[in-house]
Amino acid sequence: MGLATTDAGSFRDPSGQVHLVDGRIFRTVMQRAADDFEFVRSTGLIAQLISSGHLIPEMIVDNDILGAAVSGARYVLEHPRLPIISYPYEWPFAALKAAALHHLDVHLTALDYGVTLSDASAYNIQFRGAKPVFIDSLSFRRYQEGEFWLGHRQFCEQFLNPLLLGALVGLPHNGWYRGEMEGISAESLCRVLPVLRKLSPNVLTHVVLQARFQAQGGKQKQAERMVKERRLPLVAFKQMLKGLRKWIFRLEPHGRSSTVWKDYAIDNRYAPDEAQRKREFISEFCATIPKAMLWDIGCNTGDYAGVALAAGVDAVVGFDFDQGALEIAFSRAKAENLNFLPLFLDAANPPPSQGWAQGERLGLGQRANADALMALALIHHLAIGRNIQLPAAVDWLVGLAPVGVIEFVQKTDPMVQTLLQLREDIFDDYNEETFLNSIRRRADIVHVETVSANGRRLFWYKRCDHHDRP
Repeated sequence: MGLATTDAGSFRDPSGQVHLVDGRIFRTVMQRAADDFEFVRSTGLIAQLISSGHLIPEMIVDNDILGAAVSGARYVLEHPRLPIISYPYEWPFAALKAAALHHLDVHLTALDYGVTLSDASAYNIQFRGAKPVFIDSLSFRRYQEGEFWLGHRQFCEQFLNPLLLGALVGLPHNGWYRGEMEGISAESLCRVLPVLRKLSPNVLTHVVLQARFQAQGGKQKQAERMVKERRLPLVAFKQMLKGLRKWIFRLEPHGRSSTVWKDYAIDNRYAPDEAQRKREFISEFCATIPKAMLWDIGCNTGDYAGVALAAGVDAVVGFDFDQGALEIAFSRAKAENLNFLPLFLDAANPPPSQGWAQGERLGLGQRANADALMALALIHHLAIGRNIQLPAAVDWLVGLAPVGVIEFVQKTDPMVQTLLQLREDIFDDYNEETFLNSIRRRADIVHVETVSANGRRLFWYKRCDHHDRP
């Protein structure tokens, strides 16, 4: 086997770290965590959570598989690899809500087995399609009778407060969360909450009072020591988690019913036969890449992600910047049990590598490689809507996957004319010739299909990775 590399996002946990070897995922269990690890497994909790799909599967393997990387480790676990690692600041509201509910469900189940969670990190949740899954079995430890929930503040900052920002203020959490990687503090949230919202008993308990503790500085540590010394009966602990779950279950994003591109799948100027030609082209393309992981850049509400999956693609990760469209896409993936995960992405400002040493949370391109790409009705938004030069936009897209389909929308198209209504047309190089030349510098054109009376065309490319053409 190859050399083990340590995942930079797991360095904070002294109980164990994640390592990658030849595309396989391993986790060490250090000696300090061995007693809790053995106890938790002995209760049957891990087996039950894996069986129910709440926890990612794990298997104890020989320590020698990691070589020197296991110095001091008691056990080594192997986990299946997920299609993509995503972060809370990339999740739409519905995904963050699903992750919060999943975390609470896992914790409530653990308490039934005499086990609790040592933290409440949102980064311990990932997705398989629209289904959340808990990925850190080292967060489980033996429950101590009467202990308080020491992860309460972290849960609020990484799950609850970002959800409340969307539900009570109508602001999406993504940009704020990306800037404050550990979540949104109660003190910060209080500054933007309307006064009347603060009077809710739930908000008073989980936001306002926490904000007061944070504002008191040194007194906060005294308050935390008092909390640790007090006793919380198990039944009260469970009621606290159940109360949070009931509240979060009712939360919905406020004021996003009329986002710009939410209705695009219906109002997109395609005649029925044109839309059918587009679906047939996508289906033909996807039939040639069975079991692939497809990135759908500009996925909107997920119409073509569904077409791709029906044609044999194994998984689709969708990206869009419109919150309303993402909510619909996530609901569709959940309702239809699709292996489709829609994520928030501003393609002109993708998430960078950040955190400690700019490696703790990796940029999109460093986390996963797409096997194939769809970029439908996107290129004009980058080139004209965001002033990205057309060759640069095409080069970025072709660089994401070795094969793909990119749609070119003519400047005379009504959607492009809408973008140009309130601005000067300075886009002299926005034309099909420039588009084609940009693709041909890195790829061959396999097939082209005109799919609308306005001249919209789909270009199926296959990248030439051995060299870039002049």
